Amino acid sequence: MLRTHTCGELRITNVSQTVTISGWVQGVRDKGALLWIDLRDRYGITQITIETDKADQQIIDTARLLGREFVISVTGKVTERYSKSDKIETGDIEITPHTIVVLNTSITPPFTIEDQTDGGDELRMKYRYLDLRRNPVRQNLELRHRMAIETRLFLDKLNFMEVETPVLIKSTPEGARDFVVPSRMNPGEFYALPQSPQTFKQLLMVGGFDRYYQIVKCFRDEDLRADRQPEFTQIDCEMAFIEQEDILNTFEALTRHLFKTVKGIDIPELSRMTYADAMQQYGNDKPDIRFEMKFVELKNLTLGSGSPLLWQGAGGEAFKVFNDAQLVVGICAKGASEYSRKQLDELTEFVKRPQIGATGLVYARYNTDGTIKSSVDKFFNEQDLKNWATAFNAQPGDLMLIMAGEINKTRKALSELRLEMGNRLGLRDKNKFSAHWVIDFPMFEFNEEANRWFAMHHPFTSPKPEDLNLLNSGNLEGLGGVCANAYDLVINGVEIGGGSIRIHDKELQSKIFSILGFTKEDAQAQFGFLMNAFEFGAPPHGGIAFGFDRLCSLFGGADGIRDFIAFPKNNSGRDVMIDSPSLISQEQLNELNLIVKG
Repeated sequence: MLRTHTCGELRITNVSQTVTISGWVQGVRDKGALLWIDLRDRYGITQITIETDKADQQIIDTARLLGREFVISVTGKVTERYSKSDKIETGDIEITPHTIVVLNTSITPPFTIEDQTDGGDELRMKYRYLDLRRNPVRQNLELRHRMAIETRLFLDKLNFMEVETPVLIKSTPEGARDFVVPSRMNPGEFYALPQSPQTFKQLLMVGGFDRYYQIVKCFRDEDLRADRQPEFTQIDCEMAFIEQEDILNTFEALTRHLFKTVKGIDIPELSRMTYADAMQQYGNDKPDIRFEMKFVELKNLTLGSGSPLLWQGAGGEAFKVFNDAQLVVGICAKGASEYSRKQLDELTEFVKRPQIGATGLVYARYNTDGTIKSSVDKFFNEQDLKNWATAFNAQPGDLMLIMAGEINKTRKALSELRLEMGNRLGLRDKNKFSAHWVIDFPMFEFNEEANRWFAMHHPFTSPKPEDLNLLNSGNLEGLGGVCANAYDLVINGVEIGGGSIRIHDKELQSKIFSILGFTKEDAQAQFGFLMNAFEFGAPPHGGIAFGFDRLCSLFGGADGIRDFIAFPKNNSGRDVMIDSPSLISQEQLNELNLIVKG
């Protein structure tokens, strides 16, 4: 064998043993009388010590020829280290070598293989096989492995069966763009890579596999950002003969199990929040509730006691920004009244950024001496500002930040400002976790451009039973009031999982397809296999899918998912290591009956 032990295994109890270890040279230090080699593998680092006045000359010569990342095998005796190190687990021992064998040489790596490397993102991705040798990346992938193992163990105990579903499937018109694969055997026709195994897991329920799961690769051809990749992994699950409460309880238990076994954290019972409350109180459907700072609506306090439509301010002038707005809403930043004018201007510029789109920001300082000063003192008197403070439950030392405008746009902008203030005030601690469910999502959302309704989740989501009358009323305008049997798991402001109770009745599924603009022919062409299956006794069923990459990055305290994927792609969807995507030969194009323009 090329090793009897790993580089992270030896301890003081191994002293006097003759061992063989193999790995990569982390570094060589030559002090003349003493030579040290730090040898590394995925398990740790072991120090090799050579006393040049005692060692064989061949060993000395070999050691002095070693470079960083040479692959070597060392056989020698374990001895107690004179100068111990508490920075590595093998810091109590060292090896006095009898032989050193060079298994392979290495050119100088393009960046240092250390925890704090000097390599940038693109360089490390180009040489990802070198980056994988660094401790932080290795630890991330070990975390991912552990989470996969614990997920499988938990679900297996609940009689879930892991079933693989096809990767070459049929393209679907809803959702994100598909990656498509041309079929050589069927000219002009294409497979699609699955955005999720949705229809297949429903068919498994029809087939009697009442508890399914799969840690599965999925694909979406969409614009990328830190928490997205063109290929990603889901913990995909489905259950039959259940209701929404069964899904929530089962996967709350899985979430708590992962926190306990992987992070050693006991998280409390998950709270629940309706979609309507999430939007009204936080401005988005995945609120970060590690901190309060809930929205407070002020429209009724900005109209005044005179005209219900126009507020004449302290200076006798109307403040049109508030008067003309559909919504006047704000947040209270605790302890931030001492913010300087420069800091407040920075916040104003922040909300004016194109991706946020606000036109401005109003602020009111509740000073520690009890006075309140605002950026709109010209329009509002002291009592008005005190009324605002009462609405915000503000205390001396707090800062009130207020926005106005169209309802949805203003809530979205204030949501971004709330998160920014959470960051600035240190309220979004990555080592603190807050998990909750968001439930009762709208079933449909109307797209003005397309002039039709779309499913907010997907077309197989069932409506709440109490809203079936709205669905059957024939009043298309009332569809906005239909709630779905859908739910999302949110942790620290990140949507970690989502799912729904599915439609299992063919007639109801046909009705939903019709509302979504499918003709009978379209529905049959796209989903006829599922509709046909529903005629053979489909049980009530529902499920959920966790974003596995996101969950791993959350547990690892990272903002992005790349370093929790062994071979990720960059923000352009490219694998710069293997240079993919790439051109293919004309011969291949001809076989696939494809013509490439340009």
